[in-house]
Amino acid sequence: MIALVLAAAALVVPAGEAFTCTPVRVWDADGPIWCAEGPRVRIHGIAAREMDGTCRPGHPCPDMAPAAARDALITLLRPAETGTAPTGHVVLTDAPALACRSHGGANGNRTAAACALEDGSDLACRLIAGGAVLEWLRYSKGAYRRCAR
Repeated sequence: MIALVLAAAALVVPAGEAFTCTPVRVWDADGPIWCAEGPRVRIHGIAAREMDGTCRPGHPCPDMAPAAARDALITLLRPAETGTAPTGHVVLTDAPALACRSHGGANGNRTAAACALEDGSDLACRLIAGGAVLEWLRYSKGAYRRCAR
């Protein structure tokens, strides 16, 4: 049991470290994104609706429906094929790698990270500009103000 906990903790990329994430699975518009390389990414500094349509108390609450917001993320990741796992997660195949920089842990074994798409654009900025998510100033410290709709 201890070995499993340590293995899960090892997947959190230390703050400030650059890493590659090849997306293989997503849950909602702010993550997690499961990476083929091991980490699970929570996109840093943004908030999306939960998949049941709710917003947690104290979290920014975008207007976009959760499935539509998740699908906006999937469109940005540009997978050749998608499908749904029995758990409800969207499975991606043939998605290009993201270039990410860790902001440290994000509850459990997730890494909060800012990631760039294959074209160099900021993933969070693109999601904000499209209305899928809102900037979460508590964490972003205003880094995405330039991305507002």
